[in-house]
Amino acid sequence: MAAARSNTRLAVALAAVCGVMVGASFAAVPFYSWFCQVTGYGGTTSVAAAAAPAVVDREVTVSFDANTAPDMPWQFRSKQQSMKLRLGETGLAFYEAYNPTDAVVAGQAGYNVVPFEIGNYFDKIACFCFTMQVLQPHERVEMPVSFYVDPAMLDDIESRGITEITLSYTMFRAELPEAGLAAAPAASRLAAAPADGDGTIEQ
Repeated sequence: MAAARSNTRLAVALAAVCGVMVGASFAAVPFYSWFCQVTGYGGTTSVAAAAAPAVVDREVTVSFDANTAPDMPWQFRSKQQSMKLRLGETGLAFYEAYNPTDAVVAGQAGYNVVPFEIGNYFDKIACFCFTMQVLQPHERVEMPVSFYVDPAMLDDIESRGITEITLSYTMFRAELPEAGLAAAPAASRLAAAPADGDGTIEQ
């Protein structure tokens, strides 16, 4: 009986912790993103300063997903369904955001990849998700993400068999920044990305 009560208390405590973490993902996006980046929780990706040093002849298919938080009025979508890349090859994908309201709205993208095991090997070189985005009323922008899948995944028993990856973004509403940034042209707010990518886009 004592063991059963102990197990019940443990289950309740774990459920409470999970509830707090889920709540944090919506109420405190910067904290949640920091937590994921530090721990690798939930398939958080890595950040690379440059392209991969080598490309190997093994292909993976990367699919792209877009979502919005319940209070985010933007329309947000991926402009391509999927892309085939060799490991180490740089890919360039685009997402589109549109603000259909009559107000200035700021957004910050949260992200992960599945399977979760690939998170440490999915390296972003540049991404709109690194910075807050601010859209004027009825403004539409294209937002790039440049990335590669590290060939080092082949040395990991948990990731070496993965051939299909989904990169997923959720756009959260954010507090408006200072007036100067809020009034800046959209193009000046996008993270830098290469002029073109090496991936083959599959419609």
